Amino acid sequence: MASQEQQHARSLAEPDAFWGEAASAVTWFRPFARVRDESRAPFVRWFPGGLVNTCHDALDRHVAAGRGAQPALIWDSAMTGAVRTLGYAELLDETARFAGALASLGVARGDRVLIYMPMVPEAVVAMLACARLGAIHSVVFGGFASRELATRIDDAKPKLLLTASCGLEPGRTIAYGPLVDEALAIARAKPERVVVLQRPELEQPLRPGRDLDWRELAAGASPADCVPVEATDPLYVLYTSGTTGRPKGVVRDAGGHAVALTWSLRHVYGMRPGETFWAASDIGWVVGHSYIVYAPLLLGCTTILYEGKPVGTPDAGAFWRVCARHGVDALFTAPTAIRAIKREDPEGRLVDRAALARLRTLFLAGERADPDTVEWAGRILGVPVVDHWWQTETGWPIAASCRGLEPPLPVKPGSPGKPVPGYDVRILDDDGREVPPGTSGHIALRLPLPPGCLPTLWQDDEGFVRAYLARFPGHYATGDGGHLDADGYLWVMGRTDDVINVAGHRLSTGAMEEVLARHPDVAECAVIGVADALKGQVPLGLVVLKAGVARAPDEVARELVERVRREIGPVASLKQVLVVARLPKTRSGKVLRSTMRRIADAEPWSAPPTIDDPAALEEVEAALRAAGYARAASGAGVTPA
Repeated sequence: MASQEQQHARSLAEPDAFWGEAASAVTWFRPFARVRDESRAPFVRWFPGGLVNTCHDALDRHVAAGRGAQPALIWDSAMTGAVRTLGYAELLDETARFAGALASLGVARGDRVLIYMPMVPEAVVAMLACARLGAIHSVVFGGFASRELATRIDDAKPKLLLTASCGLEPGRTIAYGPLVDEALAIARAKPERVVVLQRPELEQPLRPGRDLDWRELAAGASPADCVPVEATDPLYVLYTSGTTGRPKGVVRDAGGHAVALTWSLRHVYGMRPGETFWAASDIGWVVGHSYIVYAPLLLGCTTILYEGKPVGTPDAGAFWRVCARHGVDALFTAPTAIRAIKREDPEGRLVDRAALARLRTLFLAGERADPDTVEWAGRILGVPVVDHWWQTETGWPIAASCRGLEPPLPVKPGSPGKPVPGYDVRILDDDGREVPPGTSGHIALRLPLPPGCLPTLWQDDEGFVRAYLARFPGHYATGDGGHLDADGYLWVMGRTDDVINVAGHRLSTGAMEEVLARHPDVAECAVIGVADALKGQVPLGLVVLKAGVARAPDEVARELVERVRREIGPVASLKQVLVVARLPKTRSGKVLRSTMRRIADAEPWSAPPTIDDPAALEEVEAALRAAGYARAASGAGVTPA
């Protein structure tokens, strides 16, 4: 087999031949006319003319091949103690029947269905059922609060909303009904019906005329057949945080997605049909879409759906017990999870290597994997730990040490590896010029993007160009900074915009600022991402109160933290707000967020020449120091103007 470097070179020199061969792993109801269409560049479409159905490739074809008894989906709930295994035939039956239920409510090809669900098998069934009908699903993470849910409803304009009566967290039950009710009260685009999965932990009263019981609906439905769709039709829309606070609907097209994910699970992750893959994420995030639901089923693997946490359900051995119980061959999680486990069990006493005999690789992604975490995990598990890097927008890895290509690249702790076949990674300076190895700059991907990446944003071609392509013509701007070293390894050093990465979840500081700004006592505010040993980054709020506010600053700060938690959700992780006299700005009025972040992280910094009032920056630095930030030794490396 060709090496990663050889495959990468071929994928860039002969993309049509490379991806045309990869497409042979997918069932085509009608062959594609050509591999790619660049007639509307920069809007490149893959496999135009081809007809596919993702649900067919994920389920039907495996059953037809005689593998219906193989476990397809294993639900392991640390919250309830339940474990349920669905073979391919059983999962196909449930999916076809629920697709029939959706069709009975008028859902057809091209309609949107919004899914607001916890980590239960029915959520996977719902996604696959939408794909079966050619409908477009949009999954919203169950931890998001009503206002965030409402913005996604208004953008997607779904025909139906699928939800559950509750989600489960350690020590608490989250009622989804009130969250959905409030979201629908806010939203302008009302779905026709709401289908509710009643969980025994908390049942929800159904609203007559609007709500339907999930199980009753499915029980009376006739199975639906697969509906072939154009390869360029959307499979799903997944919303990611935008820098303005408005979510961006990342579109995933059906054909390119199936080809890229099937190829990636085999070649990047080194998996084979019949093996067990576990992505310890949530279906509300891109990892859950790509590597809990679609890629494992497309390749014919067994996938794990885990309802629980890395620690606290009940202890730091939870992940290892799941791996041992189900014979996991490869585990994919975020560095945050491993850091949490390390904090609770630093000696690895809860690891039983004999019980983990099948585990051969740990994959990390979501935020930068620091070398200490990589080395610790490798030491206690005795397996390779492979950091890799990608984005919601790409849908599959940009850089990795591909485990299914021989020989696998050596791992460099701190680097996610080399570019994966299909991706032409460049490092550019501020003027768009390529910089030499070892020089930091903007990480960009030379166009066209490979199959499986977003072709555009939902109903927003102009926004797609503006957000990703306008900054560096001919390139996709990742929004991350870093460099390529002399060996061709990529080093990703962090975001260059105001979207922060909290435990692998991209969250908009702009959205949090909107919440803070709505408080009646707040005159102006800023949210910055500061380094955190566990989560990579956490948001920190800085606010200026209106003149004449008599209330104690600490009281207002507590209210602001609670507001963000209520309106965006606990996933935001904003736990501290500092009240300051004023925010440092440029003379044009731009708040110096990046400078404040560098101060908070004790990085070298200097006041920009355009600063309006240097004293404001000094006051913020003092406030950050008083709160425990900006702890550079003796001010070393800090060079304020």
